[in-house]
Amino acid sequence: MVSNQSDKNSDNAMAEKAERNMERTLASRQTEQDEYRDNTLASELTKQDINKMAWRSLLLQASFNYERMQAGGWLYTLLPGLRKIHKNPEDLRNSMKMHMEFINVHPFDITFLSGLVLAMERAKEKISTIRAVKIALMGPLGGIGDALFWLTWLPICAGIGASLAMQGSLFGPIIFLLMFNIVHFTVRFGLAHYGYQAGTNAITMLKKHTKNFSHAASIVGMTVIGALVASYVHLSTPLVIQAGEAKIALQAGVLDKLMPNLLPLCFTLLVYGLMKRGISPVKLIGITVVLGIAGKFIGFL
Repeated sequence: MVSNQSDKNSDNAMAEKAERNMERTLASRQTEQDEYRDNTLASELTKQDINKMAWRSLLLQASFNYERMQAGGWLYTLLPGLRKIHKNPEDLRNSMKMHMEFINVHPFDITFLSGLVLAMERAKEKISTIRAVKIALMGPLGGIGDALFWLTWLPICAGIGASLAMQGSLFGPIIFLLMFNIVHFTVRFGLAHYGYQAGTNAITMLKKHTKNFSHAASIVGMTVIGALVASYVHLSTPLVIQAGEAKIALQAGVLDKLMPNLLPLCFTLLVYGLMKRGISPVKLIGITVVLGIAGKFIGFL
């Protein structure tokens, strides 16, 4: 019952976000007509064309702004493909205007959407249909990208790289960059080709499995973060409890027996709770530094 209610709330939140995206997109609409004048199927894009699109997607956020978000970089990503597809100058102009409308997608898996959109452009789908697909996939792609990269793969790579660096190895940052970007570029280029080849058939699959994929990636990410807390958050106390002639070290004799790394866990949860209440990370870093200095000076840390 709880799971069903949670799924319903998630669906409502996704629907509300899609509606807001639609409103912002339509607010920046400048297209003159909904159908292309030349409706003939365009020539097939080559692997080189799709790879070029994937490379150009690296500049997606180069012209980021708060009116249309990634629109400039999105059009830059698609432009060579659009020029190859639309030989009619008016169709090309209309397509470019539509792709300069509001869009906000995760920067790593956006190539799935760009490949899909080029497949629809090649088939000369209606502009309103292409726009609807863009808006419908903004949310799912954002959720998957955040869960896969920011919550899962990035902490794993950073943890391994930081561990090597703390041991004095120069390979720490190199391993971090290699591990992260091998997966990053594999996903970026793989999704570009998959999106173009699968076309609109991929939409149903993506929407069907978005929740499951994001949930699984989030679980892995939380597990990794838990391991990082135990490994890299160092917090202990030298306090000693004295009962008569008996002396018990609070850290080794009590806390560690209750649960190893209990203090780092409690401090991490405290920081997380304060962040949820709106306290900025910069203030929390300052509080941590002050607490560490005061604790060492007074003698409870």
